[in-house]
Amino acid sequence: MKTLYAVAGALLLACSLAASAEVQSSCVGTLDAPLLPRADLTIHARPAGLEIVGTDKEVLHVTCKTDDPERAQQVHLEFSGGSGSGTLRIEGPPTHHGDLQIRVEVPRRTNLRVDMGAGEVKVEDVAGDKEISLYAGQITISSAHDWDYQRVDASVDIGEVNAAAYHVDKGGFFRSFTRKTDQGEYRLYAHVMTGQIDLVGKAEPAE
Repeated sequence: MKTLYAVAGALLLACSLAASAEVQSSCVGTLDAPLLPRADLTIHARPAGLEIVGTDKEVLHVTCKTDDPERAQQVHLEFSGGSGSGTLRIEGPPTHHGDLQIRVEVPRRTNLRVDMGAGEVKVEDVAGDKEISLYAGQITISSAHDWDYQRVDASVDIGEVNAAAYHVDKGGFFRSFTRKTDQGEYRLYAHVMTGQIDLVGKAEPAE
């Protein structure tokens, strides 16, 4: 009986380790980790150009591009969590002229939460809930498929909100846009203190 308990305990420990892992790399290399469709992914990133792209693979794949290889070695990538929920951290010193570009590939159905100080965040062909906050810069969310959101909240303290999917174009101070529908599936929240938000998707019929 003790042997049975020991085997069961070892199996539980193995399952726990498989479900939770930590992967690290620098921007000189790449970072890969299992990520299932409909997973929850949180990204905390230093200022950069951040591109998040949906693919048909069940993996998180992170690559970097920069004109300064020495600084690329100092940019640290770390993923912690499991295939159903995890956190990607991108940390490091400032780069000259904002030349750091980071591409994050995720399953096409992924729930995203992105927090970045400054820069540009582009999300393309990712179906899922999204919460994206930026201190200064630009957020662009686009999809070649259905623009399937039940609730959309987009706002800037100073700047512009362009939502072609809803025939909305607002600029100035404290500009915001909210849309609710019973037919959508996901929720979208985007906020920039100073900058611009572009929502590009399948347009609704003009009223």
